[in-house]
Amino acid sequence: MLIGEVARRSGVSTRMLRHYDALGLVRPTGRTVGGYREYSAEDVRRIFHVESLRSLGLSLKQIGRALEDPAFTPSALVGDLIRWTEDRLERERELLERLRAVDASAPTGWQDVLRIVELMQGLNSTSAARRQQAVLARPGSASAPAELLVGAVLAESDPNVAGALRWALARSGGDGVAALADGVRSQDVDIRRRAVSAIAEMAEAPGAAAVLADALGDPDTAVRRHAALALGRRGVTATVPTLVGMVVEGSHDVEAAEVLGTLSRDPGCADRIMTALVDELAAPTADSATRIRLAQALVELSGTTVREVLRQLARDDDPAVALVASAFVTVLAERSPEDRGDEDS
Repeated sequence: MLIGEVARRSGVSTRMLRHYDALGLVRPTGRTVGGYREYSAEDVRRIFHVESLRSLGLSLKQIGRALEDPAFTPSALVGDLIRWTEDRLERERELLERLRAVDASAPTGWQDVLRIVELMQGLNSTSAARRQQAVLARPGSASAPAELLVGAVLAESDPNVAGALRWALARSGGDGVAALADGVRSQDVDIRRRAVSAIAEMAEAPGAAAVLADALGDPDTAVRRHAALALGRRGVTATVPTLVGMVVEGSHDVEAAEVLGTLSRDPGCADRIMTALVDELAAPTADSATRIRLAQALVELSGTTVREVLRQLARDDDPAVALVASAFVTVLAERSPEDRGDEDS
């Protein structure tokens, strides 16, 4: 077959076939009387072999070696090709993410594009200070794409940078809740904690309450606590068990007690909170420090039952508990005219 017919049947251009010939990769074994290249069936078969190996990413030099060297084994080369391809795909994935971030920012000019690129470069810095500066140094009128900030939030381990990122995300104006919700469902507990912390600062955003409500059932204690504080501030009474547990365990117990105080303004929830705190006070495992924290939580509530419980604690066998409870009784008496009358009588 002449070169034109080979090109039509193989799909390889005549220019590439001549290039193969010049490299000695596929040389036609015959010539016509007029001196034209003439390819045999074996030559055409070799062309298809070359194209097959090219489809795997081999260079022409590597293909020549593979076809000519009987001792050549493909295993090492294929392993290298896999690693090179994985590296290339990772670079292309990063490029795609950068392009999507730029597109999401809806740039109106190249200066906007450059600002987003500068932000991405800053967020990728190995320096925590540089990452934090990249977030905080943005002009007040410039908002970063929510998707970009979400990715940074979920990956950030430095607490100061994470705080800056959550702040920027909360004011980005974009809907980052959906992307953060994926983080709440992650198998990685650190990612779940970062995601729920960020959503807690966006609790008023559409969809945030539903994601936080799901997080109340998370197997990780820290995730549940973040969700409980955020939802409790919004009046969700399902958070009471977790909040009481925080007081008992001494984890953000002051915040938890304040939220319980707010929830207790609902008459339907007040008795529930009171019962839970009193039950914990009576628990045989409650040590002195735990009972003092529970007494402090009781002060955040209102009503005669609270005052009665504190008066009983003021006579407790534990001197530290009794002293703290006595002080709280005095505080409540100064706060409440009714209590002053009780004391006078």
